[in-house]
Amino acid sequence: MPRIMIKGGVWRNTEDEILKAAVMKYGKNQWSRIASLLHRKSAKQCKARWYEWLDPSIKKTEWSREEDEKLLHLAKLMPTQWRTIAPIIGRTAAQCLERYEYLLDQAQRKEDGDDTVDDPRKLKPGEIDPNPETKPARPDPKDMDEDELEMLSEARARLANTQGKKAKRKAREKQLEEARRLAALQKRRELRAAGIGGGNNRRRRKGIDYNADIPFEKRPMVGFYDTSEEKIAPVEFDFNKMRQQHLDGELRTEKEERERKKDKQKLKQRKENDIPMAMLLNQEPAKKRSKLVLPEPQISDLELEQVVKLGRASELAKELASDGGSDTTEALLTDYSITPSVTATPRTPAAAADKIMQEAQTLMALTHVDTPLKGGTNTPLHASDFSGALPQNTAIATPNTVLATPFRSSRSDAPSTPGFQTPGMALVPAGGNAVTPAFVRDKLNINDEDALNTGDTPAAVKNYQKQLKQKLKDGLASLPTPRNDYEIVVPEEDIAEEEPTQTNDMVEDQADVDAKMQADAKKEREREMALRSQVIQRDLPRPLDVNMSILRPPADMQGLSDLQRAEELIKHEMVTMLHYDSIRDPIALTQPQATQMPKKPNMTAQHLAYLEQNPYEDFTEKELQVAKNMLQQEMQVVKNGMAHGDLALESYTQVWDECLSQVLFLPSQNRYTRASLASKKDRLESAEYKLEQNRKHMAKEANRCGKIEKKLKILTGGYQARAQALIKQLQDTFEQIEQNYLALSTFKFLAEQEDNAIPRRLASLTDDVARQTEREKLLQARYGQLQEELTQLHQAIAKEEGAQEKFIPDEDVEMVEQSKNEVAVTAEVEEKDHAENEEVLENHCPNGDAEDAEMNDSNGSE
Repeated sequence: MPRIMIKGGVWRNTEDEILKAAVMKYGKNQWSRIASLLHRKSAKQCKARWYEWLDPSIKKTEWSREEDEKLLHLAKLMPTQWRTIAPIIGRTAAQCLERYEYLLDQAQRKEDGDDTVDDPRKLKPGEIDPNPETKPARPDPKDMDEDELEMLSEARARLANTQGKKAKRKAREKQLEEARRLAALQKRRELRAAGIGGGNNRRRRKGIDYNADIPFEKRPMVGFYDTSEEKIAPVEFDFNKMRQQHLDGELRTEKEERERKKDKQKLKQRKENDIPMAMLLNQEPAKKRSKLVLPEPQISDLELEQVVKLGRASELAKELASDGGSDTTEALLTDYSITPSVTATPRTPAAAADKIMQEAQTLMALTHVDTPLKGGTNTPLHASDFSGALPQNTAIATPNTVLATPFRSSRSDAPSTPGFQTPGMALVPAGGNAVTPAFVRDKLNINDEDALNTGDTPAAVKNYQKQLKQKLKDGLASLPTPRNDYEIVVPEEDIAEEEPTQTNDMVEDQADVDAKMQADAKKEREREMALRSQVIQRDLPRPLDVNMSILRPPADMQGLSDLQRAEELIKHEMVTMLHYDSIRDPIALTQPQATQMPKKPNMTAQHLAYLEQNPYEDFTEKELQVAKNMLQQEMQVVKNGMAHGDLALESYTQVWDECLSQVLFLPSQNRYTRASLASKKDRLESAEYKLEQNRKHMAKEANRCGKIEKKLKILTGGYQARAQALIKQLQDTFEQIEQNYLALSTFKFLAEQEDNAIPRRLASLTDDVARQTEREKLLQARYGQLQEELTQLHQAIAKEEGAQEKFIPDEDVEMVEQSKNEVAVTAEVEEKDHAENEEVLENHCPNGDAEDAEMNDSNGSE
């Protein structure tokens, strides 16, 4: 019986590596080509192996508690929809299904009271795994089969070809060359062994030839040796006949049967040697420890730093109070940093029940529920949560005892000590039988014993608030007299006045809140911009460096007039504003002469040094408005005094151009000067520099325009192509319309000509048909006469044949032949005339007229 190979089975490490390399080369769509590399696997199995195990995105770690909760919750919401559940959890569908069945089996064993650790879904010896694609690969054996070695070599050769057919052909040629070399070598060895081979024609090398000589050889002594004591094993010839099973090798079933017998023998030996039952049953298998899942910390590092700062501040305040020597102030500052009594560390509350087991038991009960037609009570289920697609977070938080404020709670019914309670005094209940309340660090009397209960009426609440106010007033009245020893500290930031907010139950939309915040920020920026100089507001050009030479030295300030002193003050304020604007809004060094200017840090240092000596004064909007009004009034007075009217735009432009033409930039000195004071060389250099700047500006703008055109071409390229196609289509349509219009005009003209020619043609054809009809009548009459003569001749011949059988006169024979010839000529003439008539009708008559003519012809012939 031939060996049958069935595709499938457990995946091996070699097959996994071949599959990975094939996916890297062929991709994740050509599974048939990938499966051709694996002789024992199909395309479907290769695809399942990749997407269920080998894909790097598959998570193969231990299942966490959170993932189990998600799995059970989603399985309850979407039963059997594993392809939908898998991406939510981050696992594959097969992993989700396997874990779900495992959890249900655990719940079932817990209900049955079975505490065994082994998995009931674990395969027993001899069973076949239905899903081998989701299991780890089996290690490769040391001695692989010939089929596996052949498959491995073929896969290596095919996967190594990454450059196309040429590399494949080169590799094949290389293998053929190697095969030829080995064949030639084998042939030479066989010939040499038979004594046929020639001598060695290789050249003698210097030194030892390790292929021909044996290094350090010790030759035996010459002579005979005694071999009687040597034992030689006789050669036993095997005369058994070869069978088919010897050629096919060992079958898989035989191998499994042999392994099964080995397992039974090992089990029998363990029982005989009395091995402990726990090891025999493998009840405590080695398990990987799952990841420890801890709750999130309740105290962050920032909060711990705040606690430390508060402790230091309280200690510092207590030291200052103790240095003052007042016991009253020291009594108001209690020490919260030291715990008065040793208390146990609070433990994290344990969970009441295992939620995963509860969900698994609920799903198992829903799976095995009976039909509702039987009646009876419903299946008892645990409380389920259907509030969302994911289960609620049930992480147990550790109690926060560092930042916890003592809460106000209802105490025992025993009355407490009446009156105001001094901080630091112990609160002792009046009744002797009262239960001692739980310890609360309340040295400052934050939580009063007379706190409200949850069942108090509104009137009682109002009365309690009045009592609290009265107690507070009495306590403030009993404070000692102040010492009036205080220190004023200016806050770093102005405290904004809180605007009264109106209580509204409706929650404002976040978009409206963001819009209001943006509007407020815009108003704030506008308000700040209104306080800046006009140069900043209008974004006017500013000098890179401040010219300090315009200010007079302090020694020259004496003896100046009021107008000159006012001018110096204006210059001083202008220089201060320039320094302040340079620091607040620095200028981008984009000019060509920026490389010649000092570096920005040095310029900033100069501005700061000047502002330290001459600080910049900020003004309010009201002060700026008052100053602006004063300037307007003064300008109006000067305008009226000097009889200046409204200046036209043309005049202003002319004056501005004249003034601008008097200013000249000197590149060599890197400064501006008057054109009248500059030499011809300076003017030429200034013009060259201006031309160069214009060229650079033009090149820059041209480059910018090129980029914009390129971008515009990219954005509108499709529209332009579409427009060109539509234009071409319109042109073709117009040409077609013109051609159709020309053809229409031509056919109209032809139709008119035909309408005029048809009556003449009909008349001519009618005359021809009439003449032809008359002619055919004559011919028919002639044909009838000849036919009668022929009949008479036949009758006469028949009569004469009976009377004169021996001799027939030559005259009668000639008469008969002549009659036959006349009949044949008449038939040919009629056929020619009929053909001519049909040709005339086809050339000169329409279809309808030709048919009428044929009908007339047939009638005439009849």
